Amino acid sequence: MGVLDTFKLDGKTAVVTGAGRGLGQAVCVALAEAGANVFGTGFAPDAAATRALVEKAGRRFAYLSADLSSIEPIEKIFAAALEAFSRVDIVVNNAGIIRRADSVDFSEEQWDEVVNVNLKSVFFMCQAAARQFIAQKSGGRIINIASVLSFQGGIRVPSYTAAKSGIKGITMSMANEWAKFGINTNAIAPGYMVTDNTEAIRADAARNAAILERIPAGRWGEPGDIAGAAVFLASPAAAYVNGYTLAVDGGWLGR
Repeated sequence: MGVLDTFKLDGKTAVVTGAGRGLGQAVCVALAEAGANVFGTGFAPDAAATRALVEKAGRRFAYLSADLSSIEPIEKIFAAALEAFSRVDIVVNNAGIIRRADSVDFSEEQWDEVVNVNLKSVFFMCQAAARQFIAQKSGGRIINIASVLSFQGGIRVPSYTAAKSGIKGITMSMANEWAKFGINTNAIAPGYMVTDNTEAIRADAARNAAILERIPAGRWGEPGDIAGAAVFLASPAAAYVNGYTLAVDGGWLGR
């Protein structure tokens, strides 16, 4: 097998949360182009645009609308994915929200909203994935979407920083426990990306300028910039990569 063959995902099934747009959509398309069928889930009623892109890549797509502000839909997500594709090989935990306010004014509701989606549901999605991989006796890949704020404090986003720091931590913890089952658990830490979550700070001229000045690449990241990292971590090429959080940030963390 040549090295390029180790990046192929032919015959695999990927479950991707937050699949309808932004980073999640880019991941769905990348995995499909690498050969995987995709089961998407998200808060929206459907993901028609993502479906069209996956099917254009020649792969199958199924979708379930689910609200991951609680763990209640997780069992349904995996049941629906198995009904559609018979197995699960890759799980990408991308769904996330953000709330901004000064820490002295931050409410319990703002804290719980973010931590429930960005950390609690991610852990239990990982747990469900590991149980399925163990039952299949086939190993598997878990990819969590972390953030550069897994490494830094950020400004006015305390619950987001806490959750994304937690993602980095639990990714290492789960890798320690599940590597023996052939499960690779890793994370991608995007930098400042053009997504709905960053719309407010991109619209703030002063904040936008300050961020751009700090990014060595000189631009905001686009969702497609994480595509290669997702395919790599999902593929046999990353067989010996486990418990690691890979920054895709245009050089932000090295500045």
